[in-house]
Amino acid sequence: MNWIDLRSDTVTQPTKAMRQAMAKAEVGDDVYGEDPTVNKLQEMGAEKMGKEAGLYVPSGTMGNLAAVLAHCGRGDEVILGNKAHTFLYEGGGVSALGGVHSCQLPNQPDGTLRLEDIRAAIRSNDAHQPVSRLVCLENTHNRCGGVALTADYTRQVGKLAHERGLSLHLDGARIFNAAVAQGVNAAELAAPADSVTFCLSKGLSAPVGSVLCGSAEFIQKAHRIRKQLGGGMRQAGILAAAGIVALETMVDRLAEDHKRARYLAQGLSFLPWLVLEQGTPYTNMIFMSLAEDFPKDAKQVADVLCEKKVRVGLVGERRFRLVLHCWIDDAAADKAIVAFQEVGMKLKPA
Repeated sequence: MNWIDLRSDTVTQPTKAMRQAMAKAEVGDDVYGEDPTVNKLQEMGAEKMGKEAGLYVPSGTMGNLAAVLAHCGRGDEVILGNKAHTFLYEGGGVSALGGVHSCQLPNQPDGTLRLEDIRAAIRSNDAHQPVSRLVCLENTHNRCGGVALTADYTRQVGKLAHERGLSLHLDGARIFNAAVAQGVNAAELAAPADSVTFCLSKGLSAPVGSVLCGSAEFIQKAHRIRKQLGGGMRQAGILAAAGIVALETMVDRLAEDHKRARYLAQGLSFLPWLVLEQGTPYTNMIFMSLAEDFPKDAKQVADVLCEKKVRVGLVGERRFRLVLHCWIDDAAADKAIVAFQEVGMKLKPA
């Protein structure tokens, strides 16, 4: 029996078409700008986001870091959510490597930051304070349940930021999930942002990398920062080839992951010892917790699920995250439901 891995969509592996493209990829030295496959991926990524230029980076973390450092100088401030991936899960890189101060605002349940909170956080022209330089949003928003931010909301934030002289960066690691869920183009969601990253190695199933997009001037600056961060790769077209296939073949099928997430959530909703969070799943993520009277914790449940070849994500002492992706089919979803049923019978006394 193969493992059913619901920990994240980062566990996806390249498709057969990707492996074939990687084997045949035309390559050059990307540090010299001479890898034709990387150049093609960057152009495709920029076009998908409606931006002038793109930059292939090894990870979304590097893409977000390069973006913040391109927008901000040392001592400047970035305004972002207290549940933002950049704040929680990127090693404090903006501060450690860029000397950029962060102002964390409370994320609302729908992943947004209140406009009045952003407005109040923008610093005055006071020598005692850091300079407010950048606002960061995340779409879809991971820790807010995989919820998708709307283009209208992002436009409002962009308008506010630009009126006050700030830039807007969008961490769009799963922006294609957001676009598919709302039936819009990703470029519409990214339009208000001065820069945007998107990930190739999550739901799109490519093995490595993200693309940072923005104006040609911005990308030129980010390119220098990528070099400083050690992200200059040589014959990276072997990797970029898979990213091209991902953009060509894997975006529209994300709707299948969303549909399967709803199916799995419905199957789990009948188990009285599990409490699904309101609205879940918004896209391809299911968030749920153990009922108050369940005698075990999340790790104990996960350990027994592992015995049944099912892996789940732990995001709290009694809270789970399950992520659907192209390697989870209908049969796997059914097996996961059965596994949870059996775990409940084993761990909860009659």
